[in-house]
Amino acid sequence: MASGKTTVLAIFASLGAHTLRADAVAHQLMAPGEPLYEPIVAAFGTAILDPDGSIARPKLAASAFPARIAELNAIVHPAVVEFENHWMREVSAVDPQAVAICEAALLIEAGGLKRYDKLIVVTCTLEQKIARLAVRLGISPAEACLELQRRMAAQMPEEEKARLADFVIDNSGSREDLAQHVSQIWQKLRNCI
Repeated sequence: MASGKTTVLAIFASLGAHTLRADAVAHQLMAPGEPLYEPIVAAFGTAILDPDGSIARPKLAASAFPARIAELNAIVHPAVVEFENHWMREVSAVDPQAVAICEAALLIEAGGLKRYDKLIVVTCTLEQKIARLAVRLGISPAEACLELQRRMAAQMPEEEKARLADFVIDNSGSREDLAQHVSQIWQKLRNCI
């Protein structure tokens, strides 16, 4: 969380990768009338809803992390995986030489490691994660630290993810350093095709 996965994904997209954000897919599938809405409300109650009836993701996160995250994941992950599989088939049909990249915070935890040819892990310092999360959520650094710890408790440790990765991107430096590192990995991915 707050390591810069979305920024890295945007750089890959600018280089020509087909990209998909699992979090955006989940958010779309949680909208009223979509497949995940009713099961999530049934499991977590109407207290997670905004006044307009939509699922308030911060309220859902507060209800799910860390004790009920497995329950939420059991509802969300199968639908997101199905969407991703469909998306990958479409990309392959349109561009058989494509590099398709899915951004997913819980890819390994969801059993997705075997579904992909390569794993890229994005890292940065804990201090940077706290600062970025505080800005993103509009909260104090102390609150961001607590939220980060709460969510990280439900995830595989970053060091383990890095050991499983084909590529590790350190996003602790400048934007230029990041872009250069992503570009180098892009060339390696293109050479795999």
